[in-house]
Amino acid sequence: MSRTSTRANGDIIRDFLSVADLLEEPQLAQLYAYVAREEGVTVQEVMDALDLAQGTAYTYVNRLVDAGVIETATDKQPRTYVAREIDLTVTAADGAREYTITPALIDAVARRTTDDDIDTYIGRHGIAGLATALTYTVDRERGEITHRLMARDLDISPLAAEIILQALRPVVYEHFDIEESGASVADIAGVDRDVVDDA
Repeated sequence: MSRTSTRANGDIIRDFLSVADLLEEPQLAQLYAYVAREEGVTVQEVMDALDLAQGTAYTYVNRLVDAGVIETATDKQPRTYVAREIDLTVTAADGAREYTITPALIDAVARRTTDDDIDTYIGRHGIAGLATALTYTVDRERGEITHRLMARDLDISPLAAEIILQALRPVVYEHFDIEESGASVADIAGVDRDVVDDA
């Protein structure tokens, strides 16, 4: 669902509103993330994997089909659904901030229902803040930054930075091609000491 300036304004707005639904409703984001990961699923597989009632699963799948973010891959029964790639860049009204909505961000939003750290971070910093944290997590796992640099850049505590970096780590490894060379839990065992040192 990558969009360029040659698209009609109505199409771009419809696409944005469709993606906005995913970002506002973690259950829909979770369903989209599952379909995107599995590359072809039936409603029964969605029900089993996400522990959804049949009516709920069909409602969610139909909403995502109507929104244009998933589509049927086969017309034979049972139907198989696949996710459309989402790559939508949003610029703030002041033009100073910009972030891209990708399947990785949608997956991170979906995890807010099962990960209190992600939910808390979204509550404090919004979806745009989560998108920024996801970018920092990719850089961290590539060994390019530390939690202290992220904390300084975003004006948050080093502990808050480390907590969200660890919470987003599984998302990064799910969606990005990164070698297992970044910081591990053993590497960050000194986080509490770092926070004390900052005081």
